[in-house]
Amino acid sequence: MATIIRDDGGETYETRGGITVTRQRRPTPYADAINGYVDRLDERRGAVFSSNYEYPGRYTRWDTAIIDPPLGISSFGRKVWIEAYNERGEVLLSIIAEKLKTVADLTLGASTATRLDLVVNEPDRVFTEEERSKIPTVFTVLRAVTDLFHSEADSSIGLFGAFGYDLAFQFDAIKLSLARPEDQRDMVLFLPDEILVVDHYSAKAWIDRYDFSKGGLSTEGKSGEIAPEPFKHTDAIPPRGDHRPGEYAELVVKAKESFRRGDLFEVVPGQKFMERCDSKPSQISKRLKEINPSPYSFFINLGQQEYLVGASPEMFVRVSGRRIETCPISGTIKRGDDPIADSEQILKLLNSKKDESELTMCSDVDRNDKSRVCEPGSVKVIGRRQIEMYSRLIHTVDHIEGRLRDGMDAFDGFLSHAWAVTVTGAPKLWAMRFIEAHEKSPRAWYGGAIGMVGFNGDMNTGLTLRTVRIKDGIAEVRAGATLLNDSIPEEEEAETELKASAMIAAIRDAKTGNDSKAKRGVAAVGQGVKILLVDHEDSFVHTLANYFRQTGATVSTVRTPVPEEVFDTMKPDLVVLSPGPGSPSDFDCKATIKKARARNLPIFGVCLGLQALAEAYGGELRQLAVPMHGKPSRIRVLEPGIVFSGLGKEVTVGRYHSIFADPSTLHRDFMITAESEDGTIMGIEHTKEPVAAVQFHPESIMTLGQDAGMRMIENVVAHLARRAKEKAA
Repeated sequence: MATIIRDDGGETYETRGGITVTRQRRPTPYADAINGYVDRLDERRGAVFSSNYEYPGRYTRWDTAIIDPPLGISSFGRKVWIEAYNERGEVLLSIIAEKLKTVADLTLGASTATRLDLVVNEPDRVFTEEERSKIPTVFTVLRAVTDLFHSEADSSIGLFGAFGYDLAFQFDAIKLSLARPEDQRDMVLFLPDEILVVDHYSAKAWIDRYDFSKGGLSTEGKSGEIAPEPFKHTDAIPPRGDHRPGEYAELVVKAKESFRRGDLFEVVPGQKFMERCDSKPSQISKRLKEINPSPYSFFINLGQQEYLVGASPEMFVRVSGRRIETCPISGTIKRGDDPIADSEQILKLLNSKKDESELTMCSDVDRNDKSRVCEPGSVKVIGRRQIEMYSRLIHTVDHIEGRLRDGMDAFDGFLSHAWAVTVTGAPKLWAMRFIEAHEKSPRAWYGGAIGMVGFNGDMNTGLTLRTVRIKDGIAEVRAGATLLNDSIPEEEEAETELKASAMIAAIRDAKTGNDSKAKRGVAAVGQGVKILLVDHEDSFVHTLANYFRQTGATVSTVRTPVPEEVFDTMKPDLVVLSPGPGSPSDFDCKATIKKARARNLPIFGVCLGLQALAEAYGGELRQLAVPMHGKPSRIRVLEPGIVFSGLGKEVTVGRYHSIFADPSTLHRDFMITAESEDGTIMGIEHTKEPVAAVQFHPESIMTLGQDAGMRMIENVVAHLARRAKEKAA
């Protein structure tokens, strides 16, 4: 049945299983479209999936959200249960139950209007390795459901939710030695009847509302009411985690014995950290999204007081038509303190043979997983050791694609990759046995996947990494490291702690309401402050003005020479002398400084501005032996004073100059606040007048580390301009 446009603007189409689907689309405001959904997930089932990290050809910026789905599919082991959460769900359950009665590999159990229980039968024959993904598993149920709803007319609707780690053992069974809790669920997927879609490219958002009918049954007019289940706090105090300090390092030693025997090439065991969840899950989600943007950001209320809040960096399996792709991540190094240090870390990572080996093995296993289900010759590495940077870590990533062969679908691709070598190891089956034997607790959702299975045959899933699992008020964070024979035990343990740190910070910061701007009071320091920025024909003056405006100050940029009337009509609270080419005499900076001093105005000089102030107060300038144009420098802070207040003893800054102030000629009332390693003056402040200057560019990309440049500007506005303004008042 082709798609039919109805008189009311809705669309109607028929699925492969004979279900008539009616979709009504209505626009919704783009700005903050997703935020209301996040807050509602504290007490209602549903999910928000976002991509707030973009990489060309790999990730795009999108948001999708569902709230109060009418129906859910859950499993534990080979048991599956399908639940209707409202009257609309009861209709869907009845339609699905009729379909499942026809599936030979299922045994249907108890059935009510709101729940259907069933068991997936054990295989009754030998399956070759090429057809292993067709073995009867809980995915047999999912295949039947997606076949029932299949239509290429709609790419938005499908099953949304989470796949647990233990699902892999239906594909490749191993002996389980860790006890699983009775209430564990290996899979929770929701079938929604309303979907929010946010398109960040077109800056549009809309909501699709669905009705379903078949054989005299219809959701139209049925109640969609679902009682809320508010998040419950707990007074329980959890332990630090499931490992004592140093215990993970001991595990690394055990793994190296397996490497030497040849049992393993690499393995990725993890450890679990725990925190009491004193804030709502939505607050943790918002905080994690702020501090750790990722391509697979998610917040899922699974019901039964269980939530997943994640910022996963890694695609699991994505299928578009016949194309299947993955992006294995392996090779990790800590972010530097600033962009320059980042670049050094990137070089160190790319030159690391250990990290290269990690990723090589991961990609070789991944290519093998695809070769099971893809056309011969179609599996290709289309990106090798590409750099992705996150809030605290830098990763190397490969990008691999293939083309599913005839008879294979998205579920075949999904199962063949379960689970990614980046969270298990190689050989994969032996690595999973090692993990089961040596980890301290079941993985639950960690190492599994989250995302969407489309009824049009497509799939988009991310690995469940960098995830906070909240269960009964306790937050759990699990993190692992890729171990090789040349692993250093203490460093691998430290890596797991580093990977977990962003999630733990989100949990703690959500409780205190911390965010970066609130801690520094950025929005307040410049309110009511007027700044005259004197432009010396510089190429960076507008970025400098932008920094000052971020403090809340009003900035007017005037190119030199600045007439007297500008000072008198503008009545600035601060005069900023911009950088510029040439020397201060090219712009008659002494005249500008004289006008400002005559009015007792605070002055802040940047680069050329420092040279101008030093010269105006009787100092002399010299020429560097080697110009420092676009060069970073690690400078020493000698006196925090005004500019460097709250910063460390060393700061990386960006320099663009070939002239400097001779320290031996500097006026006695100036103190040197910072200098480069070779003794070049990098900062000065007057001890009696509101005058300060730096010989570098705080607005440069090279001064971004730790927000150093912005913090300097805030200090100047808060302690130089505002103090003088308040004194005058």
